[in-house]
Amino acid sequence: MALVTTSDGVRLHVEEAGEGTPILFVHEFGGDQRSWEPQVRHFSRRYRCITYNARGYTPSDIPANVEKYSQRRAVDDIRDVLDALAIEKAHVIGLSMGGFATLHFGLAYPERVLSLVVAGAGYGAEKEFEEYFRDVSLEVARQFEEQGSEAFSHVYGMAASRIAFLLKDPRGWQEFRRHLGEHDALGSANTMRGVQARRPSIYDLEEKLKAMTAPTLVLVGDEDDHCLQPGIFMKKTIQACGLAILPKSGHTLNLEEPALFNQFITEFLAQVEQKRWLPRDPRANPAQIMRTN
Repeated sequence: MALVTTSDGVRLHVEEAGEGTPILFVHEFGGDQRSWEPQVRHFSRRYRCITYNARGYTPSDIPANVEKYSQRRAVDDIRDVLDALAIEKAHVIGLSMGGFATLHFGLAYPERVLSLVVAGAGYGAEKEFEEYFRDVSLEVARQFEEQGSEAFSHVYGMAASRIAFLLKDPRGWQEFRRHLGEHDALGSANTMRGVQARRPSIYDLEEKLKAMTAPTLVLVGDEDDHCLQPGIFMKKTIQACGLAILPKSGHTLNLEEPALFNQFITEFLAQVEQKRWLPRDPRANPAQIMRTN
């Protein structure tokens, strides 16, 4: 365990396990570094696994000023963790809020990336729901402050995209809900206001994504409705991108289906390391239906 101080003076709680090529895991809004335990236990057998709690999540610092929270700051926090651990390049794996940060990290610091796994990323990306997403994000922030994390976790944890998790693994969902209830209410509110409510739509990044060459795997649950279309968009836009859709799965992919999640990433990393995760071959023209000559 260690405390890393970011370039703007915020301390982040970092943990490591294993040796080898580094993998950095970036958690979702509803989770924290504990959420990656099924992945750390699996991948630390052959990789150096690093998790950290984002700013706003104890025992990392809880800045009181919402301006200390942003999508860009989340990206620079990934860089600062790697710098503090003297890691030049890493595989970066993120879920939801962490998936957005991972994607933006690949755009901002391509020289620091071995590969990207972007899981469950899409909320607020759909253009027709942008205004609604920003409004509901601010309402979620208000509820965290007014009710406190423990009380509001019983509501937030029952979101539509969490129900698949509840149904297939009630004990796992209950642990997720309990961890959510332990989060700092101010940190959660500021994260929702500063990061979630202000981040740009994935669709607004189209030209930058077209230029990104990092090997990328997008993972989506088929019952995570507001991530499906953004996932397909990333698959079609990023040069060396694969898309895996997990059946009967919602938003909490790595905890709902840890074996499948780990299997897809294990195969992805193996292909990346053998330099076999390539851009789409131009002969596989998506405009073509059948070939006649």
